[in-house]
Amino acid sequence: MRLLLVCLAGALGTGARYGLGIAAARTLPADFPYGTFSINVAGSFLIGVVQQVAFTHPGFPEIARAALVIGFLGGFTTYSAFSYETLELVGRGAWPSAALYVGITTALCLLACAAGMALGRGMSR
Repeated sequence: MRLLLVCLAGALGTGARYGLGIAAARTLPADFPYGTFSINVAGSFLIGVVQQVAFTHPGFPEIARAALVIGFLGGFTTYSAFSYETLELVGRGAWPSAALYVGITTALCLLACAAGMALGRGMSR
């Protein structure tokens, strides 16, 4: 049952990533991977919230944490796309954009996760 729930949540996360990626591609310039960037930052924030709440509330169901973190957010965020898009920028000779992408993705994902954890701590009080 746990595996099925994680798989279903992963499918939902993947669908959400696809939809947000399409929306970003239709509305934002194509010279930067805005979709993957925003998805990874949002996912980092959400994983911070979920993990903090799950680990500070003894009654938080482990199956819910697994479905949200491993399933939904695992399907939602995408390090592999981040890696590929970085190398695509490098391949096009867009070194400043590649460096910016790596730097701001790393920094903002860490900050977003910290903000999510702070929110989770606040929800735990």
